[in-house]
Amino acid sequence: MASIEEYQRRAVLKHNSICSKMKILLLVVSTNLLTLLLFSCTSLDSRWSSCGSRVHSWNSAALFRELNGTRRDLSDSRTQAAELQRRLAMTNSLLRTLLGEVGRAREDMAAAADGVGGSRDELPEELKLAMGPHKMPLGFTSNLGTDELYPALGSACFNFQKELVEYMSYEVGKECPVDDVFAQRLMLQGCEPLPRRRCHPKSPKGYVEPVPFPASLWTTPPDTSIIWDAYTCKNYTCLVNRRKEKRSYDCKDCFDLNGREKVRWLHDDGGLAYGIDAVLGTKPPGTIRIGLDIGGGTGTFAARMRERNVTIVTSSMNFDGPFNSFIASRGLVPMHVSVGHRLPFFDGTLDIVHSMHVLSNWIPDEVLEFALYDIYRVLRPGGLFWLDHFFCAGTQLNSTYVPMMGRVGFNKLRWTAGRKLDRGTEKDEWYLSALLEKPMT
Repeated sequence: MASIEEYQRRAVLKHNSICSKMKILLLVVSTNLLTLLLFSCTSLDSRWSSCGSRVHSWNSAALFRELNGTRRDLSDSRTQAAELQRRLAMTNSLLRTLLGEVGRAREDMAAAADGVGGSRDELPEELKLAMGPHKMPLGFTSNLGTDELYPALGSACFNFQKELVEYMSYEVGKECPVDDVFAQRLMLQGCEPLPRRRCHPKSPKGYVEPVPFPASLWTTPPDTSIIWDAYTCKNYTCLVNRRKEKRSYDCKDCFDLNGREKVRWLHDDGGLAYGIDAVLGTKPPGTIRIGLDIGGGTGTFAARMRERNVTIVTSSMNFDGPFNSFIASRGLVPMHVSVGHRLPFFDGTLDIVHSMHVLSNWIPDEVLEFALYDIYRVLRPGGLFWLDHFFCAGTQLNSTYVPMMGRVGFNKLRWTAGRKLDRGTEKDEWYLSALLEKPMT
């Protein structure tokens, strides 16, 4: 069976080739039409008109001069006409070539749709439907610029065709497989967004209505609020007690709302730990209204901001814990996207973006720089980027990350670098906290 990636690559290459040649054709045709227009207006009309106005007497010498001038004009016009015919012939030849290529491209794409060296019919029907394309019911749509709709699907999905087929294998209209871990792994490998599915996620038994807001901000939800199949722990008590274990977990004390979460960001120590009120105080009251917390754990940053009438969307992954469900139970907005995902916000719309620990040196430099530029993009002029405890080695700070921040173009409102000493001084590990501002102009 042909790979979906090969089909997509060949289709894109054909499409790009045709577009390039069509642009050349349009340029040539436009040039020739302009030449014809100029020739018609200036070479013929104006000259014959002026010639007629000059033949105003019966003086034979003057008449011969006028006739000689007319012959020269006519000779020049014939030369221009010959050049125009040559160009039109070249254009016609190019047009015939392009039309032939378009026909062959359509045949190739039709063959690719049936699978190169195999049959598209071998793919599961749900996967074919999820991939598209689908014809628009009303034909060409100017808003989309096409008469077909391709559902959003991460390009890296085509690197995992076997896994994608497995993900799309279910009974339509019935209960979806409990494959949260499998699906999230696909996302983290770049298959993001995943294709939509036509099945129902499993519902928890004994579900009850959530705790009313604002009490929900600091209330652990009942165990019956979620499906626990994907996680090692099978209740919230187990998650809360992780803080006592020696083994490493992602955000191991985040589910304990009566522990360290209760005091996060309330105090500003003048060093690496910035306080929410101090940060909000750098802007006129009420101008920080909406924002994003990247990798926000269980949503405590958003909860503290909500208490100050600021709405924060929290992106989080479910690393062996129901982080997104827990955020939602607090009456806050979770967003299940990875750090590699383009931020799903329009340009210049957010007042603040915050990230603690997630944006650090574990991310490839190129990916990190793209992420920083993406944060710059979604912030409004004067918007704040709060980089909270960015981790790196001391040798990396000045050689890599300071220049990177400078290239992005933020203004520095606060900038604090300090040693991370919990694993010993010989590690040369550092934290950077910074409050950065997108320039107003």
